[in-house]
Parts: sequence; structure tokens; C-alpha cells
Amino acid sequence: MDISLPLDQLRNSCRYAAFLTDPHVLQERLVLSGNCSLFSKKRYRNVFSQIRASLSEHGFIKPRPMMKPSKREENLCEETISKVNQIGDPGSGISAQIEKLVFHKRYHEALDFFELLECEGDCQLDSSTYDALITACIGLRSIRGVKRVHNHMVSSGLVLDQYLWNRVLSMHVKCKMMLDARSIFDDMPERNSISWNTMVGGLVDLGDNLEAFRLFFMMWEENSAADPRIFATMIRACSGLEVISLGQQLHCCALKMGEGDNRFISCALIDMYSKCGSIEDAQFVFDNMPEKTTVGWNTIIAGYALHGYSEEALCLYYEMRDAGVKMDHFTFSIIIRVCTRLASLEHAKQAHAGLVRHGFGLDIVANTALVDFYIKWGRIEDARNVFEGMPQKNVISWNALIGGYGNHGRGIEAVELFERMVHEGMMPNHVTFLAVLSACRYSGLSDYGWEIFESMSRDYKVKPRAMHYACMVELLGREGLLDEAFALIRDAPFRPTINMWAALLTACRVHKNFELGKFAAEKLYGMEPEKLSNYVMLLNIYNSSGKQDEAAAVVQTLKRKGLRIKPACTWIEIKKQPHVFLSGDKCHVQTKEIYEKVDELMLEISKYGYVTGGKTLLPDVDEQEQKSPHYHSEKLAISFGLISTSSSTSLQLVQSHRICNNCHNAIKLIAMITKREIVIRDASRFHRFKNGTCSCGDYW
Repeated sequence: MDISLPLDQLRNSCRYAAFLTDPHVLQERLVLSGNCSLFSKKRYRNVFSQIRASLSEHGFIKPRPMMKPSKREENLCEETISKVNQIGDPGSGISAQIEKLVFHKRYHEALDFFELLECEGDCQLDSSTYDALITACIGLRSIRGVKRVHNHMVSSGLVLDQYLWNRVLSMHVKCKMMLDARSIFDDMPERNSISWNTMVGGLVDLGDNLEAFRLFFMMWEENSAADPRIFATMIRACSGLEVISLGQQLHCCALKMGEGDNRFISCALIDMYSKCGSIEDAQFVFDNMPEKTTVGWNTIIAGYALHGYSEEALCLYYEMRDAGVKMDHFTFSIIIRVCTRLASLEHAKQAHAGLVRHGFGLDIVANTALVDFYIKWGRIEDARNVFEGMPQKNVISWNALIGGYGNHGRGIEAVELFERMVHEGMMPNHVTFLAVLSACRYSGLSDYGWEIFESMSRDYKVKPRAMHYACMVELLGREGLLDEAFALIRDAPFRPTINMWAALLTACRVHKNFELGKFAAEKLYGMEPEKLSNYVMLLNIYNSSGKQDEAAAVVQTLKRKGLRIKPACTWIEIKKQPHVFLSGDKCHVQTKEIYEKVDELMLEISKYGYVTGGKTLLPDVDEQEQKSPHYHSEKLAISFGLISTSSSTSLQLVQSHRICNNCHNAIKLIAMITKREIVIRDASRFHRFKNGTCSCGDYW
């Protein structure tokens, strides 16, 4: 259901009731007056009438949509009898044996035991045994198990108390059987706060936020004494809808009901304000938490990271550490991702050490984040070591490492890892195929690429998407098969995307096919008229094909629109300190030594045939930089790294733009004469320079 227009209207027209003032001001008034307890919960029944009216006015409240239950089922083990004999006599105390198995989290065996009871027929179980079986079904997320246990409860005529009703409801919700869950919820003779929280929370978890609001209004009409946790759940629903005004109204209601200090509500508010774009309000809620919990710290740190405030997120992490707050695996996962964005190797190493020190060294989420970090920082061997040390791996872990090998030009190893993944029984998804196809295109593995591409729908039932087609376009273009690449774009089962035309344009630039390149550049220009790189590429095409009038027209368009490429910058981290360089930069304290090193390197590599040149602008290279190629930011950063580290140290750099031809050729020779490994992550991809070659194969 497309709700983008009603949401926009809701943001503009939703108004608070007269008593719904700004949450910050309201909180001050309540605290100063000391009258939080004077507010009767029943008096605020009309608060939610206001929210419901806002939703109804814009078409949100409609008949409940039908949801299809999941078709996934768990298979039962076949070794039931032997395991029964190991546990004890099946004829006596069989219920106790099931409960014992569940207690030890041997869920498959518990359900196997239950299957034996079903076969015997007319076997009565007590409530505690059903409770254990429900735990087993939830633990396995077994839809088949849920149906069997529930049907047995119904056929046995068991009278459910409130606790067991809630457990049955929770079992269906956690296994995402929401149609059956709603039927059970409607049939419940009595509902308490746990019942409402379970059902509403399940809807929010599945993203059905509007239905969650409908149910919330029903609850409020039946009983306005709402549990604070359901407020936290509904605030999460506001995050899903991205309607900050609804969240603000719930915030006000929570304050008036004296729940402003509730940690569940506070953490939900921090998350809601962050995701709705108001990091200042999120910080306000965090600052006013009487007890800042681990979840609260994690949420505010994640909020700053979400908005790109990586330095602030890192500072908050150290504040959390200094405050003595217990950290969990989510804390370290967030910080490792922040370090990835900051390209800070030393901070990430500290986070890695903290991860192990706090007992989360085997956590799958945090270790996957570490794999991703080491890959993006060019430490592919460290990434592989972390990956191999993980006792369990999910598809995201595999995807991260496969993509990492591909980005570093090690396509054969990426393909081998993909084959190992399939052999070990992990089902690849569309991201996996994107990673391995990207590896094939980066390394020019045409045969492997086409074989994997054709196997997607044939063997794995994964329909190729536009991003997969873009990989194949680049793979054809890399081999110079431009007509075939164009035909693949033309015959694609969907409208060609920007990435597909960009891949063709790159191939045309490398192979100097100006006519087809002009066509692709004009397609890109039409799809992204405000993107500067499209104008630069089109300008290159016109200049290279001798069409000066058309080139002059592009220049005039750039001037009229006020578009100009921002200067490129390169940064390198030395002894935990980042150093940033611009082209022709003379602000560094060691400028004299750096420039002397650059001149020395240029003189040395000229002996191996290096000549300053290159008339064509890459999409991210400023024309001013073309005039001073000796002192591009990459060369300055590399020179500083060479004079600041030992001869055995590899250099890792990050470049804000795409590296130019001149620097690319120079760095290959610099890596050769210095016998250093130099890794640069630019706006396009990774470049690993070693022994006079680059991992990109001179195609980027």
C-alpha cells in the first residue's frame, strides 16, 4: 500500500490538541509542579481519538489487510526411538522427559517425543508440558510444531488459563503466524496487558504499523490503564511510519501519565526521534534519563552514526566506557561500523580487543561487522582470520567476505568461497550473487560470471535484478564487447538503470568508443540532470570526439547551474592520528619534507618510463588538479606515509574522489621502487598496489 502522500499530508496537517504542548516544556512543568500523579489515565482517552482522527482523515485507518502465513516448516529428526531410550522409560513420566529436554534446549528431541505421544493417542498432558512444548516451537520457529501442539491442546479439551492463552498467542506471533494469532486473540475470553503487548508488538515487528495503531485504539477503549511497554511499542510504530508528530503526541501522553522516566519509553523515543531526523530531540531524551542503560547508550550512539556524525558517536562510546556502563555486542558492532566510516584502524582494533575482553569474541553480529571493517580498510587477511574463527556464520558473514575478495581484485578466491558456501549448505541470496558477480567483473572472470549468472534462476530460484545485469554489462565491457553489452541493456526485462548505463559508459571510455559513449552519457544526463559527474563524462566524450561546440555548451551549462567539483582529499592514519591532504596542500607541519619526498619519487619513477600526462578528466577529478599532477593529494599522503613509517609497513589511504589515471600509473611504480604495499579506497573501488601492478587491472 502506497502511503507516501497521506504521510506527507499528515506531517503538514496533524495538530496537537490544546493540552498537547511541546514535550520539553511539558516535562519541565510537570517536574516543577510535582503534579504528575494528579493526571488520571482515563482522562486521556480523547488523546488517542485525536491521533486516530489524524490517521482516519488521511486514509490510514482502513479494513485490516489479510496476511499470508509463512510456508516454512521445520523437519523432525528421524532418530526418535533411540533418543527416547537414552532419556529414560517412555511409559512413565513422559511429560517430565519432554520438560527436561526443553530445559536443556534440546527442542528437536522434545518435539520428537511429542510425536510419539501423538501416535499413542488419548494421552493427556498437563499445562506445564504444553508450556514446555510452546517454548520448543518458539525456539525452532517451527510452524509445523505450532500447528501440532495447538491442535493437540484443542482436541484434548484443555481449559486454558490466562497464562497459557498468552503463551499460545506468543507462540503464533513469534513464528509469524499472524492470521492465526489474530484469530486466537479475538477468541480470548479475557485479555490482559501481556495479551495486548504481544499482539501489537508482533504487528509492529512485521511492519504493519497501521494495524498496530488500530489495535492500540481498541485496547485504549477497553482499558485506558495501558502498560508502559505498549507505549514503547507504539513509539516504534511511529518510527516505522516516519511520522514524528504521532511520536510527539505519544511522548506527551507518556509524560502526562507520569511515565516520562520509564527506560523502555525513553529508549524508544531516542530511536524514534533519531530515525525521524531529529537527533537534537533524541539527545534531549537521553540527557533526561535518570538511569542511562546500555540500551539507551547504544540507541543514541546508533542515532548519531545514522546521521553521519561518526566522530560524535565515537566520543559517546568513550563516554559510555568511562561511565562504567556495561557494554554488549551491539555496542561493539555499532562502533566497528563507525570506525569503518572513519577509516580508523586503531580505534577498530581497540573495539575488537574490547569485544573479546567482554566475552563477545564469538558473537556473529559483531564478528561480521569486524569482517566488513577489515575488508573495507584493506586488511583482507585479518578479515579472513576473523571469519574462519567464527563458530557460526550467517549469509551476511559469507556475503561480506566474498564481496571483500571481489573488491580487492581476488576474484578466483571469491568464486571459491562462493562454492564453499553452497557446499556447506548456506543458501545464497541476491546480495551473495551481487558480491560474486562483482568479483567476476573486477577480475575479468567472464566464464565464471556467466555460469553463475545463469545459475541464479535455474538452480537457486533467485531472479536477477538490475544490479546483477549491471555486473554483466561491465563484464562484457571489460572484454571490449560493447555491442553485446548494449544489447544486454536493450533486452533487459526492465527499464535500464543508472548503474547499467554507467557501466557501459566506463567501458566506452576505456575502449575509446566515443559514439556509443556519447549515447550512454546522454542517457545518464537525462536520468540524473543534477549530477556533476554526468556532465564531466559527457564533456570528455565531446572533447575526445572533436565536437568542440557541444563541449562548450556543456561547460556553459555547468556554469549556469553553478556546479563545480569539490577538491579531492586523501587521508592516512599514522599512529592513531588522521592526516588529511588536498591537492597542492602546504598546510602540514612537515610540508617541506613531504614535497621533497614527492620530488624524489617523481624523479625515480621517471627512470621507469613515467610521464606526466592524461587529458581526460575522470568523473571526480577537478580540472585544477589536472594542472598540478605532481602534487595530487594521493601523492602527498603517500609521501608522508613513507617518511613516517618503517620500510616494512604497508600504507592504507582513503580518497574522497576517483583516483586519476596519472596518480594510478605513478602509484604502481612507487609501490614497485619502495617495495611497499599501498592500498587505496577511492570513490570507485579498492586499489591494491604491489610490485608495479594494481588489483583493479587498470579498469576502474
